[in-house]
Amino acid sequence: MRYYLLPLLCLLSFTSIHAETEIISAEQTLEAVKKRIVNINTAELVDILDKNPDVVLIDVRSPFELKYTGTINRGQNVNIVRGWLEFQIADHANSKDTPIIVYCGRNLRSPLAAKTLETMGYTNVKNYADGFITWKEEFNAVKISDHEPSNILYRLPEEVAPGVYSAIGATQPYTYENSNHNNNLSFIVTTDGVLVFNAGGSYLVAKALHAEIKKITDQKVKYVVLENSQGHAILGSNYWKEQGAIIVAHVEADKEIKLKGEDIFARSLNVQKDKFIGTKIVRPDLTFEEQQNITLGDTKIELMHIGASHSPDDIQLWLPEQRLLISGDTAFNERMLPIFPHTNAAEWIQTWDKIEALNPNIIIPGHGEPTDLATITKFTKDYLVYMRTEVEKLIDEDGGLYEAYNIDQSMFRNRGTYRELHKQNAERIFKQMEFE
Repeated sequence: MRYYLLPLLCLLSFTSIHAETEIISAEQTLEAVKKRIVNINTAELVDILDKNPDVVLIDVRSPFELKYTGTINRGQNVNIVRGWLEFQIADHANSKDTPIIVYCGRNLRSPLAAKTLETMGYTNVKNYADGFITWKEEFNAVKISDHEPSNILYRLPEEVAPGVYSAIGATQPYTYENSNHNNNLSFIVTTDGVLVFNAGGSYLVAKALHAEIKKITDQKVKYVVLENSQGHAILGSNYWKEQGAIIVAHVEADKEIKLKGEDIFARSLNVQKDKFIGTKIVRPDLTFEEQQNITLGDTKIELMHIGASHSPDDIQLWLPEQRLLISGDTAFNERMLPIFPHTNAAEWIQTWDKIEALNPNIIIPGHGEPTDLATITKFTKDYLVYMRTEVEKLIDEDGGLYEAYNIDQSMFRNRGTYRELHKQNAERIFKQMEFE
């Protein structure tokens, strides 16, 4: 009999304990957590972001929410979905005393995220309690991850000058969300055809751009110019070839496509996945070294290679009558420029003298909104001069690579791609100048 009573007594005891335990609601849990963490309001958040470039500001909402509502437009901002926080936080905060601020839409998930980080051992965590909805309602700066959610293009083309249009790309690295449209795709409508500057980052991006061109004109696309050999400039070329367009590029771009085209394709395919349907590598039909003039109707177009800059194969488009420059990646706006292993920063600065000699009224840069020469100079030449000056000081004082990583670039922190590029740029400029 005792063999039957013992399990029964255990079951009754277990049932009794759990019968007395109350289920704690989500609201009760949330309120308890809020009392144990540090909460800040919008004014306090702005003050911290203005004063501390090293703070990590984490939006814990899903990419879907960011796509349709935006996120805080500050350089310290990153997106880590709450469910992945424990696994991805180390990529952004490698010290327990790293200053971290978390937020969500309405202060429901971020308090729990803050508590999670404290449980993991982070000691300097704050929760932005007003939340993103309040931030946006008060007209603070917001970054949109996709201006056209129903279109593969990040943004639709807008007229910059009479007959000149540009679809401005995302000021961030290429992602699945921005569909490899993170550069500017421009086109010129003339009385005898259309010239497109940049083929787009895939067959589908090129096709979407063409659909927008057809809404503006029934003129045929006759030329497609590749600003360089990067994926977002070249990977839509086979779509345009199907339409009968002539693909134009610098001779060095053609060499890069021939040598590294399959690698460029593979890297983008890995990110774009199904958005890469139809994309193929094709080489240019027409190449040039220094200048190629094209006349369409009454529009004179000058394609130029004015010197080394972001890449050895960068080219520019000049409309002399309108004094409008489509600069390609020789000029940047809104985002931080990249220094590649093959980038010569000193020569880039010298090339800038030729940009200034043109004295353009309007510049459509490789990245960022069309603007004037003064603004473009600030984002491009002035940054290069500053970094080379700081590196030169380090070298004169026998400083090394570690010191180069710590060059103060905090004044640039609100530029797109700052977080991804600023230390890499410092490293590459240092290595270039070390043996000058």
